[in-house]
Amino acid sequence: MNHQSDITINEVGLRDGLQGVVQTVTTEQRINIITLLIEAGLRFIQVCSFVSPKKIPQMSNAEQLVKQLPQKDGMKYSSFVLNQIGLERAHSVGIKKIETSLSVSESYSQKNMGLSVKDAQAQIMSIVSSAKKAKMDIRAGLQCVWGCAYEQKPGLPRILKLLENLLKSEVEVICLADSIGAAKPDEIEIVLENIIKTFPEINIALHLHINKFQRENIKLAVDMGVNQFDTSIGGIGGSPYMQGSKGNIATEETIDLLNTLGIRSGIDLFNLAKASRFLDGIIDSAYFHGKLYKLLSK
Repeated sequence: MNHQSDITINEVGLRDGLQGVVQTVTTEQRINIITLLIEAGLRFIQVCSFVSPKKIPQMSNAEQLVKQLPQKDGMKYSSFVLNQIGLERAHSVGIKKIETSLSVSESYSQKNMGLSVKDAQAQIMSIVSSAKKAKMDIRAGLQCVWGCAYEQKPGLPRILKLLENLLKSEVEVICLADSIGAAKPDEIEIVLENIIKTFPEINIALHLHINKFQRENIKLAVDMGVNQFDTSIGGIGGSPYMQGSKGNIATEETIDLLNTLGIRSGIDLFNLAKASRFLDGIIDSAYFHGKLYKLLSK
């Protein structure tokens, strides 16, 4: 684990946040949002996923979007993929970093990927290998680490075994996801403590969802050395394949907490909220689970 005072925020609103939204957000509108995010100081943005447009229509313009991304020194754009076709599409338009993930839950793996965990793991390992050959940065993750709507919470041995297999691929970062917003501070502590003890060199990112423990969850993770977090503008998002899925932790609320803790993120909270308010003018407000963005204005 890498212990440092600075925190990296990976903005996932344009991918995870939009994947279940009914109203179409055009390429031009997304570019406007990305520009606002850059002006706010964000340097890590997950801009899209390369998946079937039949399953996720909101991502049908992925190639078009990537070709129009603002070019700025220090920007790290990423895309999400789940198979070799997605990887090839991402590579063909010049994406330098991809993110992928595997479910700990057998039920969710079938719903999300149509594969058993065993087969999904083989597919993810193949993606990692291909990405490395293509000299692309790669982050892999585990979904449903703290629970699933369709089955019992996974035991630590299962989590550790799947992690062990992923780490054999020499993936750079492992992202642990609380896919339904079920995690409590003590549960996060137990999982992180065991993972760090078993794999002391692991580089962990966290993908948390909104619940009443969200501030405590983030603070605990930071105290334990986690310095990378997925967040979403306005708290939009959640899996369309997970019953009862809650929104992602809002970027605004996360930055506000980090500011309170005296931790640097390099992100201006007021400028950040402009992006959420812009998006709020395009899609239904019901998709927003964060509240702070409405209160912030200059």
